[in-house]
Amino acid sequence: MPYPQLPLPFEIPGAQYLPLAWADVKGWEDDDHLAAYKTFRASCRPINAQNGAAEPKALGASLSEPCRAAKTLDLADDAKAKTFFEENFTPLRISRLGEPDGFVTGYYEPVLEGSRTQTDLYNVPVYRRPSNLFVRGYKQDSVSLPNKGPVYRKIGRRKLVPYYDRGEIEDGKIAGRGLEIAWLKDPTDLLFAQIQGSARIKFEDGSSVRLNYDAYNGYPYTAVGRILIERGIIPKEEMSMQKIREWMAQNPDGAKELRRANRAYIFFREVNLSDKDEAVGAQGIPLTAGRSIAVDKSLHVYGTPFFIEGELPIESERAKTPFHRLMIAQDTGSAIIGPARADLFFGAGQEAGRVSGRLRHPMRFVMLVPKSLDPGPRAAKLPIPDPRPSEKIAKLFPQTVPAKAATPADKNETVAIAGPVPLPMPRPAIDAGSEPRRPVKNRPHRQQ
Repeated sequence: MPYPQLPLPFEIPGAQYLPLAWADVKGWEDDDHLAAYKTFRASCRPINAQNGAAEPKALGASLSEPCRAAKTLDLADDAKAKTFFEENFTPLRISRLGEPDGFVTGYYEPVLEGSRTQTDLYNVPVYRRPSNLFVRGYKQDSVSLPNKGPVYRKIGRRKLVPYYDRGEIEDGKIAGRGLEIAWLKDPTDLLFAQIQGSARIKFEDGSSVRLNYDAYNGYPYTAVGRILIERGIIPKEEMSMQKIREWMAQNPDGAKELRRANRAYIFFREVNLSDKDEAVGAQGIPLTAGRSIAVDKSLHVYGTPFFIEGELPIESERAKTPFHRLMIAQDTGSAIIGPARADLFFGAGQEAGRVSGRLRHPMRFVMLVPKSLDPGPRAAKLPIPDPRPSEKIAKLFPQTVPAKAATPADKNETVAIAGPVPLPMPRPAIDAGSEPRRPVKNRPHRQQ
């Protein structure tokens, strides 16, 4: 009998997942569940406000159920927060198909010195989005255009051409059009602010401006660290953001060429945040240092909890600090691709930059799936496969595989080839006059 083709409760392309019991989630008991609950509850505000159709992704609108429950639960106890997750979610180990673990990096919000006007010291412009930048399906005044897909430069009313790349923009293609938000000292500072997607710029008078991602120029992101590894300049095991900075400071000409190898360019917008608030993620809410992650938006839904477990160099470059923490998906990035791929947000400032800059590590991912999508009951309906035959039965009834046609291993090897199949002999010619005639019976004809 063929096995029934039952629809899966959800499916993530290119992923493999395994349902777990909470007791099998390593480090789950030791986490600060209340901190994770507060971050999850912050993600629930935009989820509870949604009125449109569900997103066409694995979890769809299923997060609305636990979010409605969290709306009325202002918990202040860690044990109750832990119970909330266990009662509303099912743990599911997830990874890329054929791989045991996921992969994490880190990001932060740089705090940079800048100027509101161009000077001899501050001469690197930070640009807002140009008015002639166009993305199909979006209005030109839309907030936060997508960070994937084609981007065009609009000429006149109808003509569209690819937008300028990093080298062209650095050479001044959009200079002098009033797009400058601020000016920085070093183009490397701008590059890393663009990689992180946000920045705080402090001015000499004590004031500051907060910047967030607003658009990009349509070119795929190229990791400058990977280029340095491929060229043998920095060993892979020593790669970090600090190592990249040091090399670029010591090699100004090489730094310019390296920057331009990454043709992607980010445009910013000013956001109304105080210095006490964290950067705003792609979900539209302030991130939480140590609890927010960026994920692949094409696969996952914002607000999804992920328990990430393993060892990370938190305390120093060579430290193996145990890391087991429930994180909430609240952001995305063009380099974050795959079902078990995350960028961990560590906050703002130099220390956050040092920690996040040295993270490139495999970790175990457990995705928390709302109970409404629990794959356990659906899997229970599938029939159990037939038991494997014993060794004795296997010998009595061997499984034969049809022999493949032999092919000569050597071109000079002589191979016997069957001759052509002969045609059948032609039928003998028979003289029609030699056959005896049969007597003809006279039959009366009808009168016409």
